[in-house]
Amino acid sequence: MAYTLQQLSDMEEIKVLKHRYFRAIDTGDFAALPALFTQDIDCTYNGGTYKVSLKGRDAMVEFLSNSFHSGALAMHIGIMPEVAVTGDNSATGIWYLQDVFIDLEKDDHTFGTAIYTDTYRREGGTWKIASTYYDRVIEVLTKFSLTNGRPSVQRLATTGRKPEERTDISKLIHWDS
Repeated sequence: MAYTLQQLSDMEEIKVLKHRYFRAIDTGDFAALPALFTQDIDCTYNGGTYKVSLKGRDAMVEFLSNSFHSGALAMHIGIMPEVAVTGDNSATGIWYLQDVFIDLEKDDHTFGTAIYTDTYRREGGTWKIASTYYDRVIEVLTKFSLTNGRPSVQRLATTGRKPEERTDISKLIHWDS
């Protein structure tokens, strides 16, 4: 299939958008998050032991800001993007995710992979995430202390929300027993 120069440019802008999302959550750059999402973003994360359902940019930013807190370490790598421009201001994307999340306060270590399915909308000339959904492919849960490791660098310790700054997001998460 032949692509127009505009389609190729749009696809590249969308790839950069998704990379900014991963970098913002891993580094605690929560000021950058609102510009990445539409006001009416719809989000579902289906994990092995949890389901998160969010509607709206404020809920999305609040959830992410509290999840990637000062007691956490995170790494998200989005690879193999399949981006399709579906209209002048609309597009879809499928991404393969590999992630590591460590919550030092709970001694939890999650390693996983997932398939993200996104929709994007161009607003005011800028591509934004309009919906995002993932289903886990692999999720491995262990206690971090069992690895006998210790973090020598933990950026979220300085950039993430401290315990006294966090808000209750339990209403957004359904945990399986």
